[in-house]
Amino acid sequence: MEYFPAPLEKLVEQFASLPGIGGKSAQRLAFYMLSLSDEEAREFAGAILEAKEQVTCCPVCQNLTAGGLCPICASPKRDEGVICVVADPRDVAAMERAREYVGRYHVLHGVISPMNHVGPDDLQIKSLVERVAQGGIREVIMATNPDTEGEATAMYLARLLKPFGVRVTRLAYGIPVGGHLEFADDATLTRALEGRMEL
Repeated sequence: MEYFPAPLEKLVEQFASLPGIGGKSAQRLAFYMLSLSDEEAREFAGAILEAKEQVTCCPVCQNLTAGGLCPICASPKRDEGVICVVADPRDVAAMERAREYVGRYHVLHGVISPMNHVGPDDLQIKSLVERVAQGGIREVIMATNPDTEGEATAMYLARLLKPFGVRVTRLAYGIPVGGHLEFADDATLTRALEGRMEL
């Protein structure tokens, strides 16, 4: 039985189809949209359409851009000899927040995941290999998540890039800042020991 008019039900269903949005959150969002003025609702809908029409992938690094090169690839201040490989454009934003990395990126748009039917051909791997094959790259940093799929993707890419003689590294990981040893799992402690540095 429908509790709301059909257009409102459809709006709730659209919000509920978004990742991380449950039924109650979808209803709240739908009711909020109804409370907007016509002008505000048009602006919101227009922003969605504009983003869908104008946001594309950078032809070099595959990061999101509003046409042409992304700001990172276009910047002469970035080190062209270092590429940080990430799974998702959101990972670029996370790396940039740290304000430490000055190289370029390559966005895979996913990770190898046989369970989800995602293979190497479904990712932006070919364009990465082409970038490295052109020369001038000293190091490729694998910054995929430290889970099964992220590790498998990093190992696969490392094997692919080995013939080019480029240094392939992996982000260090272990005990988080502010964490406690007693709460760390065995794998995390092992990685922390392997990645230890001299003081």
